[in-house]
Amino acid sequence: MSDWIEVGGKAPAFTLLADDATKVRLADLQGTPVVLYFYPRDDTPGCTREACAFRDQKTALKKLGAQVFGVSPDDVASHAKFRDKYKLNFRLLADPDQKVAKKYGAWREKNMYGKKSMGIQRSTYLIDAKGKVARIWKRVRVDGHDEQVLEGLADL
Repeated sequence: MSDWIEVGGKAPAFTLLADDATKVRLADLQGTPVVLYFYPRDDTPGCTREACAFRDQKTALKKLGAQVFGVSPDDVASHAKFRDKYKLNFRLLADPDQKVAKKYGAWREKNMYGKKSMGIQRSTYLIDAKGKVARIWKRVRVDGHDEQVLEGLADL
């Protein structure tokens, strides 16, 4: 288990494969705010609601100049299927070995009905145009989270 990264620090660098099989590097995104959200699994109820909420905020996110990326341990093929099924308009990044989730502190011990296991803690990181972590939402509750992220972007 890793520690959460800190607000105000430089966002940990990463390169991950996206749902369209292209590589996404955080360094290439400098100059634009980035919403990086970690979610447990493609096509599950909470993860689908979260992805669709960000999808539906496309106009507001674009107005604020932000790019959204969803990250989970699922592979590229799973991401492509999930993207197509729900007509997602942002890229999903594959982190099958959880290296990036661990860097950001999103890979954590979870306790479900008394059973402990390691997994993704639903969390969102707002990275400003200079590559610094501006906001972190830990243990995200899906409903209304898209609005919280828009408020965070508006404050940048």
